[in-house]
Amino acid sequence: MILISELNGMKHSEFIEVLKDIFEHSPWVAEKVWTYRPFASLTDLHEKMVFIVKDATYEEKLALIQAHPNLGARLEMSNASVQEQAGVGLNQLTSEEFNQFSSLNKQYMEKFGFPFIMAVKGRTKTVIYESMQRRSNHHEAEEFETALKEIEKIAYFRLEELIKKRSVLMSKKRTVSYGKGDVFAYRTFLSPLTGVKQIPESNFIGRSNTVFGVNVKIEVGGQKLLPSFTEGDNSLVVATDSMKNFVQRHLGSYEGATIEGFIQYVAEEFLKKYDHVDTIKIIGEEVPFEETTTASANGLTQSDLVFKHSRNEKSIATIEMVRGEGAVEIVQQSSGVLDLQLIKVRGNSFVGFIRDEYTTLPEDSNRPLFIYLNIGWEYENTGDSTGSAPYSYVCAEQVRDIATSIFHELETPSIQYLIYLIGCRVLERFPQLREVSFQSQNHTWDPVVGEISNSEGKVYTEPRPPYGFQHFTVTKEDLENSKELSGEINISK
Repeated sequence: MILISELNGMKHSEFIEVLKDIFEHSPWVAEKVWTYRPFASLTDLHEKMVFIVKDATYEEKLALIQAHPNLGARLEMSNASVQEQAGVGLNQLTSEEFNQFSSLNKQYMEKFGFPFIMAVKGRTKTVIYESMQRRSNHHEAEEFETALKEIEKIAYFRLEELIKKRSVLMSKKRTVSYGKGDVFAYRTFLSPLTGVKQIPESNFIGRSNTVFGVNVKIEVGGQKLLPSFTEGDNSLVVATDSMKNFVQRHLGSYEGATIEGFIQYVAEEFLKKYDHVDTIKIIGEEVPFEETTTASANGLTQSDLVFKHSRNEKSIATIEMVRGEGAVEIVQQSSGVLDLQLIKVRGNSFVGFIRDEYTTLPEDSNRPLFIYLNIGWEYENTGDSTGSAPYSYVCAEQVRDIATSIFHELETPSIQYLIYLIGCRVLERFPQLREVSFQSQNHTWDPVVGEISNSEGKVYTEPRPPYGFQHFTVTKEDLENSKELSGEINISK
């Protein structure tokens, strides 16, 4: 993986060669950002490159915009542009599609004097074409600024891709890692989580953390551990039992209020303690407990002493850290909620899908819909993930409540559309997030009794073992598109 420490240590010529096309055919951005070394993180590098572009002259900005190829065009472009356009199928346009894109590109170019630019990652040909049609009606000054904002997004995606490619190369080397799973730790009276942002879909205001439970998986690696595999030399091996104790005892010294903050704290302290370890990955899953009630002179009240072990959904967090030259870097952080199971008894349809000789599923305009959801999110700034600044922290309980609220509101035509709207609402409520990802499953019950006299009810049984699933990531670009199309979104309240 290309670490920031590697970039900081590169020679000038190598640095420029690696970053020259982060901004399309504009190595002058890499030239200027060289003087800003060292960089604290990937985000820090991107922000400094963006600052250089914003500080450039109008002529330099225009040249940068004009350096980009037309989307769908068959002409010379950077390797990054080739891959980006291929990723959304713009290199495989039909003759009709190619002519449509060419015609609209020409109209756009004639009106504005520069090509239509869009960060196409995660987009479809249809979405891109519709965006081009819509933006062709904008004023030149507005499109000029929009193009620069899209270029900023493209640059960030390219920096991420640079890291992923290097990661693939590194993964071809021998994997050296080991660790400990199912490390359960419970603490009573952890610092409460308070001061979180309030949102309309949820009455969640914080966590008492009177009982805090977490199941941790910790994995460490590094080339110095190789002799333990190849020679049986355990001189640098930290026993997995010691890892377990390290995690559990550090829960006693942790002063924060979230799983994200705890696993980051453990990762940092572990790398400080064992300086021969190069990498660490920790996954923390909540072990949920629910409040109970007790009888009192004032009626039923919530107990502050007795809690019920819950089998409901749980929050999860992941942190990966790598030791660079003189610094430890966070290379990946994510949060989420696991195993959210929701049933909506009516107001769900599934019609209009392809019907051919393989189709036995009947169309249904009003069915119960039983879904499993795993929802994940990533922050623009990983520092917001720990909860040290509670107002910027995204609580799993609030994401859960957004999901249930959208499910209730929507006349659901499909799970795909449902998770899209949930993701857009989460990004709208929490602009500090970069993206929201979904893993969903359809476990809708099979009907047994279709009609019951004097009742709108029916009888169902468990579905047959095969189940449908969906994977999808909602980005800020989706949020902007959903706002523009909000009048067309079928929400039934």
